[in-house]
Amino acid sequence: MGAVKGRLYVAAQGVLIVLVVLSPRWGDQWDAPPWVGWVGWLLAAAGAIVTVAAFPQLGGALTPLPEPREDAELITVGLYGWVRHPIYSGVLAMSWGWALAHPTVSTAAATVALTVLLATKARYEEGLLRQRFTAYSGYAARTPRFVPRPWR
Repeated sequence: MGAVKGRLYVAAQGVLIVLVVLSPRWGDQWDAPPWVGWVGWLLAAAGAIVTVAAFPQLGGALTPLPEPREDAELITVGLYGWVRHPIYSGVLAMSWGWALAHPTVSTAAATVALTVLLATKARYEEGLLRQRFTAYSGYAARTPRFVPRPWR
């Protein structure tokens, strides 16, 4: 059942990402100052950089599924020393940035839905990681899920 649940999370995530990107065409755009769009583009660019930088840090443990690979090791350094899910953080930054750059009701709704889904998927994944790695609970206690604490 776990493998099916993981695949459903990934499928829903893919659908919501497509909806975030395509939804500006389906909604009424509201007026926002031009600087909001620029902030959105900067946030989206930062999210893309974080996402791309996090991929190689996982090495052989990289998988789109929330279930850890059999040969996976717990990664707690690099971006994973700042947040437990930097790929999700990057995707969320890109989505929220896109929503600021394209302020429509449908973009905002799809972005909120993606945020809820990734938070739920992360909790599911963390439960599996706690079962697999005895050090995960300590890591989770000192490392935030999505947003780094610069004062740490």
